[in-house]
Amino acid sequence: MSYWQPEYETMDRDSLKELQLKRLKKTAAAVYNNVAFYQQKFSEAGVKPDDLKSLEDASKLPFTRKPDLRANYPFGLFAVPNKDVVRIHASSGTSGKPTVVGYTANDIDMWADMMARDLAMVGVGSEDVFQNSLNYGLFTGGMGFHNGIERLGAMAIPAATGNTARQLEMMQDFGVTVLNCTPSYALYLAETAEELDVTDKLSLRIGTFGGEPWSSSTRKELENALGIKAYDSYGLSELIGPGVAFECEEQDGLHIWDDHFLIEVLDPEGEPVAEGEKGELVLTSLTKEAFPVIRYRTGDITRLLEPECGCGRTTTRISRILGRADDMLIVRGINVFPSQIEDVLVGINGITDQFQIVLDRNQRRMDEITVRVELADIAFTGELKDLATTKKKVENELKSVLNIRTNVELVEKGTIPRTTGKAQRVIDRREAI
Repeated sequence: MSYWQPEYETMDRDSLKELQLKRLKKTAAAVYNNVAFYQQKFSEAGVKPDDLKSLEDASKLPFTRKPDLRANYPFGLFAVPNKDVVRIHASSGTSGKPTVVGYTANDIDMWADMMARDLAMVGVGSEDVFQNSLNYGLFTGGMGFHNGIERLGAMAIPAATGNTARQLEMMQDFGVTVLNCTPSYALYLAETAEELDVTDKLSLRIGTFGGEPWSSSTRKELENALGIKAYDSYGLSELIGPGVAFECEEQDGLHIWDDHFLIEVLDPEGEPVAEGEKGELVLTSLTKEAFPVIRYRTGDITRLLEPECGCGRTTTRISRILGRADDMLIVRGINVFPSQIEDVLVGINGITDQFQIVLDRNQRRMDEITVRVELADIAFTGELKDLATTKKKVENELKSVLNIRTNVELVEKGTIPRTTGKAQRVIDRREAI
């Protein structure tokens, strides 16, 4: 079966808006009639599902935030009876009550089709051997990709996370052609393969990576190290899991499936930003039955791109995720975003974009920020001929952007920990002092 779906992927914008409005009305009615939380929120906003006469009227609907999900733990936001829910997934709950999401049988089928569409878009087919190195269990990543791999007809290897040597052994023994994991773990796999001298024994041709922000330079490093084309994927359990947006073979922004989601990119006041401007991604599910969400503030920062793409698809495109709205650090009264630091590092020769931020307080109870940066393998030339010069240049560049003095620690490549999950970019030790 082909998962190229031109009726949705190349639909003209007027027809697409008509479809979205029809599905938005159905979703709004479902939550209004079946979810007490949304009944109250709609009432407070003075809006009813029948008030949706155009897509622009979606702005009248209330926002949903992650604390709302936790406050309604475990099943308070389900729009169907529990007997119709065939699966649940949940967050780790490390920062409070976990967020629990439910799926009907139709939701599972729709999710598998969506993932198959994503994978087909980057050239994965039934002849491929797909190693899925994401965590299985309550986390949506492993199962979400797994269902799509099987729906597409590729051979699925549920490798899950950890045991890097075994992961590389499976790649060799099973002839793996597609790898899926976080970009930070992919870098670790590549470095370990080089150390074990097995890179030439791998058959990889495609990598799909997500779960954390990553840069164009990381893409190039992965592509060169593993001999692949590396694609960005985006998803979140609150909407469905992985598969919400995916790059195509153009590698120029991620396509969001407008037939399943209504997309907004908003400023901190909740107003739409202009095309190309940074803002928070806000999503409304249009086809989810068990756990539909209205105007969910994802906290992810992105840009809306022109819908026209060289691949021929007309779906909404966004830039790769630039960071998190809640990732902002306050250091000596200055707002600092990890994405700002990464933007500086990628423009300096002699270092990589692998970094870690360490926050401390000195004896005078003043905040101190140290950025640990990995050195590249290349020799220094010109103004970067020695470590002292490199360190000074990085500190000056960071100060000019962040408007705060930053200590820089240059470390050998591979020093900053790679994990099977998301990279730990920030270590905040201020409360421990």
